[in-house]
Amino acid sequence: MIYLLLSVLSSTIIFIVFRLYKKFGVNTLQAIVVNYFIACTVGFFGYIEGSDFSKVPSENWFPGALMLGVLFITVFNLAAITTQKSGLSVVAVATKMSVAIPVLCGIFLYNESTGILKILGILLALVAVYLTSIKSEEGISIKKENLIFPLLVFLGSGIIDTSIKYLETSYVSETDVGLFSSTIFATAGSLGVIILIIQAFQGKLKITYKNILGGIALGIPNYYSIYFLVMALRTKGFDSSTIFTMNHVAIVTISTLVGIVLFREKLIRKNWIGLILAIISIILVANSAI
Repeated sequence: MIYLLLSVLSSTIIFIVFRLYKKFGVNTLQAIVVNYFIACTVGFFGYIEGSDFSKVPSENWFPGALMLGVLFITVFNLAAITTQKSGLSVVAVATKMSVAIPVLCGIFLYNESTGILKILGILLALVAVYLTSIKSEEGISIKKENLIFPLLVFLGSGIIDTSIKYLETSYVSETDVGLFSSTIFATAGSLGVIILIIQAFQGKLKITYKNILGGIALGIPNYYSIYFLVMALRTKGFDSSTIFTMNHVAIVTISTLVGIVLFREKLIRKNWIGLILAIISIILVANSAI
């Protein structure tokens, strides 16, 4: 379970970095692109030994890694559009509720275990994610014409997690986890560069040191969040539905607590209820795996 804990901690650091972007006026897109290349570099120099990079395109997992790289940058841009049109709460709910997709796939496609405790824990987790994500007593409101964007974020995020599980199970050897992760980030970063080049031709690009530093700060924990998640999925005795549920809910819980302590966020009653349900769901899902 140490890998799951490290993945959760890495993802929590990502949350902190994103919050600091707003404080220091960092251009998120530029920082995201830099972040992908930093994450790729961390993998290449820290977790890959004796690999023949020329053989990467011939690896069975290579097409899947390319697809994930495309999804990473696509979902990010969809999340940005959703934020502009419907607000941050809608993005948070769509992203975090997407855990339902890999959980259901794990149960139905991989015949993973089910039980009253596990099912109850998963249902409570989904409710907890929703309640901790909304920031007003009225809940969330989406105009009918904008509904497609959070739906795409929901599907895209769920497909990313499901694909990671599928590729990890079917094609990626333990010695290739670092190379697999780095290839995903390299693909996403390359596509991000194309977007920046288009912005440059449009006269909208202005690169600053704080955007680069923001990308470096994000890239390191971002790499580890994926690397440790893949390693957690290899933990014997734990189904992927259990890992994904505990991972998402723990990230929501710890990030919310960090928001209170470091950024003095004020929680409404629904958020507190969501936190309590999140803790209960983690206990239920964890106990169901014992």
